[in-house]
Amino acid sequence: MRLIDVEQGTEAWLQARLGCPSGSQFGRLVTSTGKPSTQSEAYMNELIAERLTGKQTYVKVTEHMERGTLLEPKARSYYEMATDNRVEEVGFCKHDTYECGVSPDGLIGASGGLEIKSPAAHTQVKYLRDGTLPSQYVAQVQGCLWITGREWWDFVAYHEELPAMIVHVERDEDFIQKLEAAVFSACEIIETEIQKLKEI
Repeated sequence: MRLIDVEQGTEAWLQARLGCPSGSQFGRLVTSTGKPSTQSEAYMNELIAERLTGKQTYVKVTEHMERGTLLEPKARSYYEMATDNRVEEVGFCKHDTYECGVSPDGLIGASGGLEIKSPAAHTQVKYLRDGTLPSQYVAQVQGCLWITGREWWDFVAYHEELPAMIVHVERDEDFIQKLEAAVFSACEIIETEIQKLKEI
């Protein structure tokens, strides 16, 4: 992978991922079962537009998103205390050759990584009752494993008034193969369409 050493959330980080299929949106290309997503065309259109205009697609920052950003350092500290793992914060991790990547919430040692979510209370309860990686984050977590080449990833669901949850996730090579094919296809379509639109 190519590590773009920028602080997440900064303008430099936004520019590094401009027009790139990225981990948090991989689920718009492949569903949690490995099937093509019906959202893929709309997502590619957004990325093509970003590349052509040089501007990020507007995303309304919700109260839950702001809360997640504020709680992430607490969740990371909780995780380090609970597991004795040291978390290394990184910027944007790009694929070696394709313009796609992920923004991990942390890398752990030589083989692990971390994804943190700070959901609303009722959602945290659902996660705790289910006790598994929520399906909407399968593509993101497996995408992080794919891009970084890591062996495992820990998913942390953290709420300041409820028990936290840590789910240990191993590589799913079959899913990663399907995700890789879908992301590579999207990257190639994006490049082709950009060239066509530049000639109009």
